[in-house]
Amino acid sequence: MKNKRVIVGLSGGVDSSVAAYVLKEQGYEVIGLFMKNWHDDSVTISDECPWLEDSNDAMLVADKLGIPFQTVDLSVQYKERIVDYMFKEYENGRTPNPDVLCNREIKFDVFMDIALELGADYVATGHYCRKATIQKEGKDVHQLLAGVDTNKDQSYFLCQLSQQQLVKALFPIGELTKPEVRGIANSQDLITAEKKDSQGLCFIGKVRLPEFLQQQLKPKEGVIVEISDTLDAYHKPIPCFDSKTSELAFHSTKPEYSLSQGRVVGKHQGAHYFTKGQRKGLAVGGTKEPLFVIETDVNENVIYTGQGKNHPGLLRSVLFVNNEELHWVREDLALADGETMEVNARIRYRQPLEKGTLYKVDSGLYVEFENKQSAITEGQFVAWYIDEELIGSGVIS
Repeated sequence: MKNKRVIVGLSGGVDSSVAAYVLKEQGYEVIGLFMKNWHDDSVTISDECPWLEDSNDAMLVADKLGIPFQTVDLSVQYKERIVDYMFKEYENGRTPNPDVLCNREIKFDVFMDIALELGADYVATGHYCRKATIQKEGKDVHQLLAGVDTNKDQSYFLCQLSQQQLVKALFPIGELTKPEVRGIANSQDLITAEKKDSQGLCFIGKVRLPEFLQQQLKPKEGVIVEISDTLDAYHKPIPCFDSKTSELAFHSTKPEYSLSQGRVVGKHQGAHYFTKGQRKGLAVGGTKEPLFVIETDVNENVIYTGQGKNHPGLLRSVLFVNNEELHWVREDLALADGETMEVNARIRYRQPLEKGTLYKVDSGLYVEFENKQSAITEGQFVAWYIDEELIGSGVIS
């Protein structure tokens, strides 16, 4: 029998390098593919892992492992599907998550198509997560499970994958911890063994986001307003609800702010450069506790802030996901209108899982958390789990 062919997305980092090594040890026919997603070097911080150095490292790893290697240029698709989308979201005052999108749109779509054209049976990445397959009513159902290394678990970034994408996906290092991965890389003398983990947009390297945004979104000066935690809106009595849905709607609605409710404490260069929960970059001193962004108004170009991380403007217990932006990895577990489900959920990467309940209504899905969450941010993804399995996700509306 011919060995199954796997195409590994070699990024020039240690995780994908070891993923390729593990697959080769498991007897697969492995091919390394480097995705070039970006051409404009003016916005990358030049000495922080530009793609050239990464593709070179990926090539050296492939050479060391004795596997074929090639580079594919996906910058056109990346610009259309990720970058343009990001700008549009920022302009509309939402905060996108390019990494989640990159996995859904680039690595497990455009890249996967190229891999399948090259005769691949599977596509593999260096993500810290696992895949399992169970039988349900005679059919294969694929599960997306958290990585064994709880400190590094990256299942959240894959929360938008579908059954069709998972069937072809392999995650070879999901059973390993980061120190084990580095240990393997060292024992195999791979050039990436001690390489720092890359931060920033996936496959672009470190990008100065404000400058990146400024190329497209023109700066415009506006005011920074501080809202006191004694604002009436935070202390209005909770009405009696005639249904759970109206209660959820009430708690998921955020306060509307106006200039008259606070005091001007500074200026900024564009509300669209800021995101909820942000503390850095405000350049306003003299407050007892640090200021956090509690809301941005891109239409009026105003940033609303509050003192301290427990400011009531940051905290909310319910969020909503529209039907159009609701996604089930486990389609067989999707809720029908009126159904509920106890889950653990997170609203950002590396946040500890929080207890919550899903409520399906005709227009979408409410997620109600047991504890109030800080800086629930429109445009970001909420992902929900049962035990260690990620079963669905959605864009916070």
